[in-house]
Amino acid sequence: MIYRGLTWDHPRGYNALAAAGGALIAWDKHPLEGFESHPIADLCATYDLVVLDHPHVGEAVAADCLVPLEDLFDPAEIAALGRAAIGPSLASYRYAGKHWALPLDAATQVMACRRDVTETPETWDALIALAERMPVALSLAGPHAALSFQSVCGALGAPRAGERFVDRAVGREAYAILVRLIGETTRACAAMNPITMLEAMAAGDGPALCPLIYGYVTYSAAGTIRYADAPHGPAGIGSTLGGTGIAVSRRAEVTDDLRDHLRWLMADATQRGFIPQHDGQPALRSAWTDPAVDAAAGGFYSATRATLEAALLRPRHDRAIAFQTEASLLIRDGLLNENPADAVLDAVEASYTRHHAPGAET
Repeated sequence: MIYRGLTWDHPRGYNALAAAGGALIAWDKHPLEGFESHPIADLCATYDLVVLDHPHVGEAVAADCLVPLEDLFDPAEIAALGRAAIGPSLASYRYAGKHWALPLDAATQVMACRRDVTETPETWDALIALAERMPVALSLAGPHAALSFQSVCGALGAPRAGERFVDRAVGREAYAILVRLIGETTRACAAMNPITMLEAMAAGDGPALCPLIYGYVTYSAAGTIRYADAPHGPAGIGSTLGGTGIAVSRRAEVTDDLRDHLRWLMADATQRGFIPQHDGQPALRSAWTDPAVDAAAGGFYSATRATLEAALLRPRHDRAIAFQTEASLLIRDGLLNENPADAVLDAVEASYTRHHAPGAET
C-alpha cells in the first residue's frame, strides 16, 4: 500500500517527508496559502496524510475528517510526546478533548535581522526607538497582521480568551505600538509574506529588521539572516505559534507500517538527526537544545527557543481561518489607512462574534 500525503511547498515542509516516505508515502505539495483557501475536508477526501497548522483543527473536527491520535497511539505515548515537544507544539492540536495531529515542525514569530545589524532590541519601546534609525518593517501580509497584533497583546498581558477576541484597553495599546511602526519600510513590505520578506532581507534589499516574523531555520543555516527572541512587554515575550502537524485523514487505512513510520518521524534520534539534515525544523525540545543541531543552524535554536516556549495559540474553533483572514484584513487596512483604533477593534470583535459560536472552544 502507498499512502498519499500533502504538505507545503518549501524545503522545510517537503524535503524530509519526501526523503523518509520511501515506498510507503508519496508526498505532494502545494503553496502554504493553499491550506487557507481549500477546506480541510476537501484535502482529507483526497489525501491520507495532511500537514496542517493548528487553526484548522476546529474546522477538521466539525467536518469529522481526521483520525484522533488517541485512536492511533497509546495514551502513554501521547503523554510522552507532549512532554518532549517544545512549547505548546502538541497542545496546539488538542481540541474537543483529543489530539488531531503530531507536531512535526515547530515555529513561532521571532525577530529577524540582516546579518549586518548588530543591535537586538529586547522590548517594544527599544524597537520603536531603533526604527527611527534603521528600516524596520512589520509582517502584515495574509494572516500576519492579525497574528502580529495578537502577539503584541500577549506581550502586554492579555492573551486571547473567552467570548471576546481581546481586552479593549490592551487592544488599543497594541494597536498604538503597531501604528508607531507603520513607516515607509512597512508600507513597502506590506504585501510580502514571511518567505518573501526573508528572501529580500537575505539579499540586502529588504528591511534591516522585522520584530515578528515566522522563523525559518534555512536562512540562519545559510548565514543570511540572524534571529533573536521576539520583543518583550510587561507580561514577557509575545509571539503566536506557527509550525505544522501531520494528521491522518479518515480515508486512510491505518496499518502498523504507517504507525511505525509516524513514530519514527517523532523519535528523538530522527528529530535531532534526519529532520534537520533534510532542511526540516524539528518539534522536540531535545533537538532545539542539541548543541550540534544548533551549531549547524547558525545558532537559530538557542537564539529563539525562549520565544517558542512562551508562544500563544491562535483561535482554533470552526471558522477560525475565516476569522483570521477577515481580522487580518481589517487590522492591515486600519494600520495602513491610519484608521482609529476603536473603529478597527469594533470591526474585529464583530468578525469574531460572527465566526465564533458562543460557548465553543477557542
